[in-house]
Amino acid sequence: MTAIQAIKTAAKTEQLGAALIKHGYLTQTRLTEALAEQKRTGRMLGRVLIENNFITEEQMARVLAEQQGLPFVDLRRFEVVPALVHVLTEVQARRYKALILEDRSDAYLVGLTDPTSLRDQDELAKLVGRPIYVAVITNEQFSKTADRIYRKTDQLDEYANQAKREIERESDVIDLNQLKFSIDDADAPVIKFLQTVFEEAIQMRASDIHIEPEEKRLTVRFRIDGELHQQVQADLRIATALLVRLKLMAGLDIAEKRLPQDGSISMISNFQRVDIRLSTIPTLHGESAVMRLLIQSQGLRDLNQSGMPPDMLHRFKKLIQSPHGIVLVTGPTGSGKTTTLYGALGILNQRNVKILTIEDPVEYRIPGITQVQVNEKIDLTFPRMLRSFLRQDPDIMLVGEIRDQDTAEIATRAAMTGHMVLSTMHTNDSASTPGRLLNMGLPGFLISSTLLGVVSQRLLRVICPDCAQPYEPSVDEMAWARHYYPGDELSQAAFRKGKGCARCNSSGFLGRVGVFELLEMNPTLTAVLNQGDHVAFEIAARQSLGRHSLEMSALSLVARGETTIAEAMRVVTSTEF
Repeated sequence: MTAIQAIKTAAKTEQLGAALIKHGYLTQTRLTEALAEQKRTGRMLGRVLIENNFITEEQMARVLAEQQGLPFVDLRRFEVVPALVHVLTEVQARRYKALILEDRSDAYLVGLTDPTSLRDQDELAKLVGRPIYVAVITNEQFSKTADRIYRKTDQLDEYANQAKREIERESDVIDLNQLKFSIDDADAPVIKFLQTVFEEAIQMRASDIHIEPEEKRLTVRFRIDGELHQQVQADLRIATALLVRLKLMAGLDIAEKRLPQDGSISMISNFQRVDIRLSTIPTLHGESAVMRLLIQSQGLRDLNQSGMPPDMLHRFKKLIQSPHGIVLVTGPTGSGKTTTLYGALGILNQRNVKILTIEDPVEYRIPGITQVQVNEKIDLTFPRMLRSFLRQDPDIMLVGEIRDQDTAEIATRAAMTGHMVLSTMHTNDSASTPGRLLNMGLPGFLISSTLLGVVSQRLLRVICPDCAQPYEPSVDEMAWARHYYPGDELSQAAFRKGKGCARCNSSGFLGRVGVFELLEMNPTLTAVLNQGDHVAFEIAARQSLGRHSLEMSALSLVARGETTIAEAMRVVTSTEF
């Protein structure tokens, strides 16, 4: 470095420090400390400040943009167009840390993490074949946006095409014996396709993978926060090879294509243990597969983080810690029932307590608890295992689901003989659950003498915090809301919705939270249930719940600006409105 260059660098450093202090991002004391470290190590001042947590990347980028006379773009609130971003390949984008943000007819607006490199700008202009205007973006937001836009979709398409070409070369005949030995072949396009699908699903927080053959194509969709999102479409001819691979991995019969099959796969991805539940069914255009992903490293969810209101959580904990009785958790498939029960087990799992579970399937392995998985092929059913459980001297038993009269009778009789029983049922709400037990053939006195309480729950999507904005609900939405929030109780509500951004994949939602209602048995409800009149019981139960229903729980989240009325209406179905 020449003397003139050294003087210029020092001047820029001084200007940068002064600008950061001017904006209130930095103190003079910390600047002095950082300058000393810069002189000692030779690193750039900006890097020293960020690595020491003296300033944030965004603060640095905003000041740098101001110094260069350039706009700063917050990618969390900017609607990135994937087609524009793909003008640059992933390799090019990551090399220059550049994203194309706008098409201005004769030029592109390009977001750069380092707007000071004129050489990079010249090379980018040559690559895109147009002049470029520069905007400043942060390195962190660049990485997240690039991961989202380029997130291996190109790889999926390429592997699908490779698999298609491989199937074409091998004609319609598949050597099943050789297939067993090629399953570990890392170069096989079908295997690479599946590996990429799994990695992509885990990265995107998907709960399920759907592989669906249609008339002319194969579609792969992910369920994220309860909603299905299409990921890739491939040639239908690779479907057979994919299903054979999956069946081999799950230990299923690859020759059976006419009947549904269920199996499981265990795998390691990025040092995470993932258990996969595979279900296949025959369809008009071939076999369809759905895979439920269970990431074991996530462990049990703390009930305190479930979204259950503090008062309800206190009452629920009191119920499950009773010496005997039944506590049920109800709701449709995918509403988080098992997660709530596992949270309860996390509280109850003590060294001086014997806990047995019978599940279909076992979703998470819990140290200190004896877990059994249903296997109907060998007559390992809920009723049979429950009878055996009673001879194992348990204190607490978890029954994955009460599906029939036999299971219900054994569970209630176990509760009568000094055991605590936790289980789930598929009912719409807590008030209708005892009626379902009555319909199964259980006498009212048996239910009322053992049932302690019923939790009903749903999962609502939460508004993305990065793109949330105020909005005015529609007339229909307000009519639904005022049915449960009469009067002026909604006048102060902070109605919000997500516009859609990079972080939430343009959905406007990020993550889900539970909404709950808890029906506790009391002398009035017990007396009505003893009569065996489920209609009268439902009326009494709804009166007992009062304003603590599922709808009210959902609307309390709406009032706090955590979700939308439309989402509450979609998930929390009411029998009254």
